[in-house]
Amino acid sequence: MADAAKITCPNPNCQAPNPETNRFCQQCGTPVPKRYLWAVGFGKEGYKPGQLLAQRYAVKRDRILLDTKPGFIPSFPQDITDAIAPYLRLFPYRLHVPQVYGLLPPHKKNQKEAVLLLEQAPILGDKKSSLPNLMPELGAAWKNANGMRQLNWLWQIAQLWQPFSSAGVAASLLSDDLLRVEGPLVRLLELRQDREEASLSDLGQVWLQWVKEAKPAIAGFLEQLCQQTIQGEVFPEELVAQLDRALFTIGRSQSGTYQIATSTDTGPTRVRNEDACYPSSNSFYQIPPGGQALAVVCDGIGGHEGGNVASNLAIETVVAQAQGWQNHSLAPDSSNLDALAELEHTVCEANDRISELNDIEGRYDRQRMGTTLVMAAARAHEIYIAHIGDSRVYWITRTGCHQVTLDDDVASREVRLGYALYREALQQLGSGSLVQALGMSSSKSLHPTVQRFVIDEDCIFLLCSDGLSDNDRVEQYWDTEILPVLDGKLDLPTAAANLIEIGNSQNGHDNVTVALVYCRVTGGESTSITSETSSVAELLWTGSTVSSQSETPHPLKTRLLPTRLQKPSLLPLLGGIALLLGLAGALAYFALGKWADRPILNPAQSPEPKPHSPSLASPLKSSDAIPSLSPGSLILVRSSSPKNSAIPKVPLLLYEAAQKQTALGIVPENSVLEIKSFLRKDQDRWLKLKLCSIPGAISSDRVRQTYNLVKPTQEGWIRLADLEPYIKQNSIQESAGLPKCTPGTTSTPPVAPN
Repeated sequence: MADAAKITCPNPNCQAPNPETNRFCQQCGTPVPKRYLWAVGFGKEGYKPGQLLAQRYAVKRDRILLDTKPGFIPSFPQDITDAIAPYLRLFPYRLHVPQVYGLLPPHKKNQKEAVLLLEQAPILGDKKSSLPNLMPELGAAWKNANGMRQLNWLWQIAQLWQPFSSAGVAASLLSDDLLRVEGPLVRLLELRQDREEASLSDLGQVWLQWVKEAKPAIAGFLEQLCQQTIQGEVFPEELVAQLDRALFTIGRSQSGTYQIATSTDTGPTRVRNEDACYPSSNSFYQIPPGGQALAVVCDGIGGHEGGNVASNLAIETVVAQAQGWQNHSLAPDSSNLDALAELEHTVCEANDRISELNDIEGRYDRQRMGTTLVMAAARAHEIYIAHIGDSRVYWITRTGCHQVTLDDDVASREVRLGYALYREALQQLGSGSLVQALGMSSSKSLHPTVQRFVIDEDCIFLLCSDGLSDNDRVEQYWDTEILPVLDGKLDLPTAAANLIEIGNSQNGHDNVTVALVYCRVTGGESTSITSETSSVAELLWTGSTVSSQSETPHPLKTRLLPTRLQKPSLLPLLGGIALLLGLAGALAYFALGKWADRPILNPAQSPEPKPHSPSLASPLKSSDAIPSLSPGSLILVRSSSPKNSAIPKVPLLLYEAAQKQTALGIVPENSVLEIKSFLRKDQDRWLKLKLCSIPGAISSDRVRQTYNLVKPTQEGWIRLADLEPYIKQNSIQESAGLPKCTPGTTSTPPVAPN
């Protein structure tokens, strides 16, 4: 075992030596980072563990060094060489790719070139000892992984192929010794430049050697996919798409639930809180299996007038847009690019609303209000992350904590452009200044980042403002404050509260906001896919879902997957649609008549209300316990949140037409709506409503424009399922219980009876 090194305290006013096992300086209490580095070009000099190179880097193992002076700037190259350029070009993929930390200058007589030192390499430090280890090779870990994990690894590699090829380092994805895994994550030990152009056929050959130890549920599919790839019948985009469909099928065997906890605080030095979050602060929700979850954190730009208005406006826009996401199909042949585009469009919508308000109020330059944004939308076996600005998202598993977003600041831009190493760019004046945020300009010049991750084990996504992430506080405290949640030793709301306290006590210069999304997974091997190894392949061949467990899949062991999905015959499909439409029409006629004739319920008969969840799906299914909704009835839009509750208020949207995604605006609370007519469209029931009166406090045009509220006298459509939470709260009354509908009036509506 290598001798433990002494690490110099990074506090310039202390610099006391500390044992390698210390988390905090034994003299001043400053966190002591333990940075293990991977040496590229180290050669075969035969350095022994325990040696100290350049009076700074302690040799721990072959090519693994420890920086004993983490508070000091490392040596940087004078020029960006061909060996360094690919790391900078692939900086957006640093979740998988290590980054150049600095140089180890030549320290041998015959050594001509400096050694590259890589940080965030797949090196696992042992908390109980001072001896780090490389993470396992993918090939070695393959046989012990379930089918979902195996497909997840291949899916990540397939997504990396195109950017790696463009950077001239695709050979890195063909090298067994470079492909490492950390739980669900594929990580590269270093980048290897292509001596000759690598092809997908080469990738197929590498994958083919893993087929014999692939899990039975995917082995047949994987063998056929490899054969296709080897024969040049698959393009990179198609490779990703076929793995996507396979993940969908295997993912059906997983049962996933989500928990969300949020908290925000003004902080010890700020006068007001310019941060905002959804669900609202101090909320805690558990999304049931099959549900879809949403969490958002915004940080109003410090020093800009109206930052709190911008952050809250961004939240409201995102939540309003989320009402349409529930209709996005989740099917094996659906395009995940559509979902990514929807999230990007949502970010741009928020930007345009803030920017328009800036223009209306005549705000220019630094007077413009703006905000950062990070959001997580989770469904089934996947989670989507959207991001703009320098608020961050971290992915915490039992093996590590990873920053998955890249700050939109000057330093990151310098790296992406290939001008400097990241540590070097941080030394420049104004390196932390934002290069983009919501509200600063038109969406034509906005470039939000949207990512997608496959969830195959319990994990937590942390969304936070820079009041917490500054000074590496998340990296310092994740294992003591978040990891215990995964081990069942801490609940999510307590973890959120603890993170707020860390932000206030350890940073204290800004507002602090956190949202924790806890992804819990059970299962992982498909029960609907039998041991016949062709089940996934059958799905991809036909472009249809596996209908039931009892059906025996057709063997496809000798068939190759087509490059394009074959289109099935339309005649059986059209016949089935005609039959279904006929049945649906009869049922709709019968059900609509029954619905219209129901008597009004006594409020005491109403079932116990269920709290809203931040789910993308409707919070409640339509029930039979619905009061009469005849034309002329009046609805008082009351919050379904009980007093003293942190349950978020789900926006009630008025649409231009039934089942259309064009929203006229949000119906404000304590408004009165008159039912004009009703309509059944497909499986949903819709009400045409007219806004009769609104609270006087929000009657001004400026307020309505700011918060996208419905105008007085405006008519539109609302789905019954969206109204049902208010019905459950007895907020729908007979006409006698409310004032006469006078369009355009402002009033304080009566309180609904208890």
